[in-house]
Amino acid sequence: MGGLFNYATRNLGRHHAVPYVEYVPGGGGDRCREFFFNREENMALRAMVTGEGEELEELLLLEGVIPGKGYADRSPPLPWDRFAAWVHCICVVGFDLELGQAVEVIYPPHAKLSDKEKTSICYLSFPDSNSGCLGDTQFCFRIRQSANRRNSHDCLLDQYDRDAPVYLKKDSAHYYGYVYFRQVRDKTLKRGYFQKSLVLLSKLPYVNFFHFLLKLIAPEYFDKNEPCLEAACNDLDRWPAPIPGRTLNLPTMGVVIKVRIPTGQDKPGATQIIQSGDETDTQVSFALPTIHEVDLFRCFCPIFFHVQMLWELVLLGEPLVVMAPSPAESSETVLALVCCVSPLKYCSDFRPYFTIHDSEFKEYTTRTQAPPSVILGVTNPFFAKTLQHWPHIIRIGDMKPAGDIPKQVKVKKLKNLKTLDSKPGVYTSYKTFLSRDEEIIKQVQKGIQQKRPSEAQSAILRRYFLELTQSFIIPLERYVASLMPLQKSISPWKSPPQLKPFSEEEFMKTLEKAGPQLTSRLKGDWIGLYRQFLKSPNFDGWFRSRWKEMTQKLEALHLEALCDADLLIWIQKHTEVEVVDLVLKLKEKLVQAKQHCLPIKQDTLEKLQLHIEAIILSLPEDLQSILLKNGTT
Repeated sequence: MGGLFNYATRNLGRHHAVPYVEYVPGGGGDRCREFFFNREENMALRAMVTGEGEELEELLLLEGVIPGKGYADRSPPLPWDRFAAWVHCICVVGFDLELGQAVEVIYPPHAKLSDKEKTSICYLSFPDSNSGCLGDTQFCFRIRQSANRRNSHDCLLDQYDRDAPVYLKKDSAHYYGYVYFRQVRDKTLKRGYFQKSLVLLSKLPYVNFFHFLLKLIAPEYFDKNEPCLEAACNDLDRWPAPIPGRTLNLPTMGVVIKVRIPTGQDKPGATQIIQSGDETDTQVSFALPTIHEVDLFRCFCPIFFHVQMLWELVLLGEPLVVMAPSPAESSETVLALVCCVSPLKYCSDFRPYFTIHDSEFKEYTTRTQAPPSVILGVTNPFFAKTLQHWPHIIRIGDMKPAGDIPKQVKVKKLKNLKTLDSKPGVYTSYKTFLSRDEEIIKQVQKGIQQKRPSEAQSAILRRYFLELTQSFIIPLERYVASLMPLQKSISPWKSPPQLKPFSEEEFMKTLEKAGPQLTSRLKGDWIGLYRQFLKSPNFDGWFRSRWKEMTQKLEALHLEALCDADLLIWIQKHTEVEVVDLVLKLKEKLVQAKQHCLPIKQDTLEKLQLHIEAIILSLPEDLQSILLKNGTT
């Protein structure tokens, strides 16, 4: 390609106005390119430097990067690629009398974990001693991924979940740890107890699915040890990719789990009904209705009088601590809080189970600065003293089974919280912006009296949170959409127009006629709630996501304008070097559109490719051969 660039460079002085097709690098495409150089360096270099464009396209298809041709059903290029699309690794953590908790097994053996990650997994995979968890216990934790450890599979995961709702996309900076802990009496052991955890580490927030999977694998492992674990991992390595919108049959441990991962286009709050009817359904042992939803009613049962206040606290990214008797209850409650603002993504940090040994313990418990925007789930009584300066604390007792409803707790002053043995309650001085919705309280109370199933009660709460969040976010969506330039202002001969800047005051003016009062019956200080939200990490994350979507839409519209332009007439009025420069830029634009998954139809991309080929054929034969040799078609 150097000869072609040299040719163009020698003639740059003769340039006139050229159609604007510049691409500013950044985002997922560049990360994918880094991945190719790391993992398939020789092939990618050969493809890009020698111009063997078909080889490069084959590589892009192999890794699922080219969106226009869909997700290819393919065998992975390497062993464990299918496994890695779902799970980073599975760890066995045991208790040693001299060493304490220790990682005994990591599977597959080549899976990489830093020493810091291993230490965190060791401490977080066992309940605190005061929890007294006998038998089998399941819970979840979340840890930071060590810096600069983005691996080759991260790019694949970016492509797999590009159609997922924002709250179900892979976590780029954290691992979820799904734990199955067993503690039973064993007189043959010096300690008198068998204590061991099976931990599944993943970047996917499929809480319900992975807990279900561990229920199948862990008991078998505890009975049969490593051969069983190896067999389960081999099963996972034959699974299809976790692509949203598809119904997936996942064989493991002699059974088949049937799931469907939601897409961003699904109607929010819709029940995920798995269609049946094909011949493979006779093999399905379990069909999961949801991969991620927790039992909201069970979590919020003792505090449902205050769910609206908790929704506000989570929406605004306020520091929040859940003090619970066990990791199962703390993690379930934290996850319920995080999902109550769905379909918004909770953008602050959250730790379903947090201990004094956590690497962020000092960072999150320091008194030298204001508590950070994070939700912590804790069980150690030490935190009652360490975190008593935090502004909002939820103390919950033992969760009761459905039908056995505990007395509703009250909002109490923080100074009354002395120890973890304090009475259950919501300890805060927070004053809500909105008046309390008595309708939802009556609805849930009626369900309790009628012994309505927990699933139905959870569905009522989920619908309530969804409608409340949508009423709040719709005015913001409407205003941000108005920042988009008119389509008629997009010209192939100019750079794409810029989005208008977000103005807080301009937005506030729109609320008088198009505010949440159009869709919500709640009264109160909506303006104050919006002003506080605009300062929060949740707004920052939401707005960055919307800004990226609209910028990509502008890029796509600009590409369509280029496709509709008569470029053959344009090249008649310009020099050869300008035409060559146009070809190179159009080709770059085409590649980036595919890598960045721009919202553009495949036939538009094909039309642009035809434009490129027609322009090349209009050039002298010597230039045609150079352009063709350098992979510009």
